[in-house]
Amino acid sequence: MLEDFLVRLFNASESESMDTLVDMDLTFSQARTIFMLAQACEPIPIHEVASRLRLSFAAAGRNVDQLVKLDLVERRENPADRRVKLVSLSEAGEKIARQHFDAKRHELKRFVERLPPEHCQRLTDALAPILAGDFLRPTKLENCL
Repeated sequence: MLEDFLVRLFNASESESMDTLVDMDLTFSQARTIFMLAQACEPIPIHEVASRLRLSFAAAGRNVDQLVKLDLVERRENPADRRVKLVSLSEAGEKIARQHFDAKRHELKRFVERLPPEHCQRLTDALAPILAGDFLRPTKLENCL
């Protein structure tokens, strides 16, 4: 039952949030790179991009190259080691990530607004201890964007 609920909830929020990515003709791997960089909060080396996304160094490099060409990612030398290239989202990349996550938040708010007040309260009561615990990976996204 929980799986069915989550699948329906994610599907409802996914279609609107994917529109920008589809319009830009980004690959799935490029979109993953953007979202991972949005959560990173600071420039990271390309080998770290590869590791976090479970890609080869070459595949991560190609993704970054394409995203740099689209002006969604910035690449610069690491001042401590010029052989290492650091990557981060550009202003345009941050805007795309923000739009994507805002669309998801909007859909989630619409879902909650449709709930009868007693269901909303029961859902809140059920989720409070889960969110208070260490059950979900913490995200830095809201601090970054």
